[in-house]
Amino acid sequence: LLYERHGEPAAVVQLKDLEEPKLGDCDVHVKMLAAPINPADINMIQGTYPLLSPLPAVGGNEGVGEVLEVGRHVAALKPGDWVIPADAGLGTWRTRGVFPEEMLLKVPSDIPVLCAATLSVNPCTAFRMLADFESLVPGDSIIQNAANSGVGQAVIQIARASGIKSINVVRNRPDLPKLVERLMALGADHVITEEMLRKPEMKDIFKSIPRPKLALNCVGGKSTTEMLRHLQPKGTMVTYGGMAKQPVMVPVSAFIFRDVRLRGFWMTQWRKEHAQDQESVAAMMEALCQLIRRGQLTAPACTELPLQHYRAALQDCMKPFVSSKQILLL
Repeated sequence: LLYERHGEPAAVVQLKDLEEPKLGDCDVHVKMLAAPINPADINMIQGTYPLLSPLPAVGGNEGVGEVLEVGRHVAALKPGDWVIPADAGLGTWRTRGVFPEEMLLKVPSDIPVLCAATLSVNPCTAFRMLADFESLVPGDSIIQNAANSGVGQAVIQIARASGIKSINVVRNRPDLPKLVERLMALGADHVITEEMLRKPEMKDIFKSIPRPKLALNCVGGKSTTEMLRHLQPKGTMVTYGGMAKQPVMVPVSAFIFRDVRLRGFWMTQWRKEHAQDQESVAAMMEALCQLIRRGQLTAPACTELPLQHYRAALQDCMKPFVSSKQILLL
């Protein structure tokens, strides 16, 4: 799926037949199996993301493929192995591709294909935010908005597996009871709406669990300011998205009297900074794959579509209140 200019995805993305490049000595020939459509993919096509691929570009930053053939200097991969992108910008919305070995990471093929296809962005983001900003121990709590997003669903499950309580904020919607039920089934301790953040009943939640040390913000605007009120003194709020397209507003009192910390996180940047630190990357992947094997981390709710239905998939993922991730089967 190729785009030659930036613009609205359904208008600029086209299905094209390309000739496969020859396999070089350090290259890997990959048959793609499945690739999701993430918000960052959409922003890249629109031309609004901080990282843009040179045009013309193949869409998609995430997915899983099977190795068909390797160049003679490739040591770490062999035919039959499963691989995911080592970094953003690979262009995963294709049936086959030839990539340099260093652009791929091997993943175990004994995990479900949808888990592998959605492994490198959302679960990694969730894992790093839970690990890198506060020293959380069993019994501690976190609060997050956009809890039904791909990252949100991974945060709930990783927190639950680590004994950490989660307070999960979602927007009010027509099918709210169904969404609450689904997030509770994943391991959420509390699921509340943005409106509830302002209500005195919030105090009841903190009778049974401590106030959160960590807040994860993917929205911005009012929801974020309200979420910050419930943070422990010296707690940290990490912003990793801005779905409301509104700034993060913080009352001065939160800084002075509660000394809260505001940080940001971007998985692409973390990967850049750890490009030479393969141990950290491998340890994270191993931890996530272990959770998947134990059934403690599942793929987000997915809608699977064949590649030729890409237009419908691109349109669906732009609709509000869609909790299901569109996955292209290749």
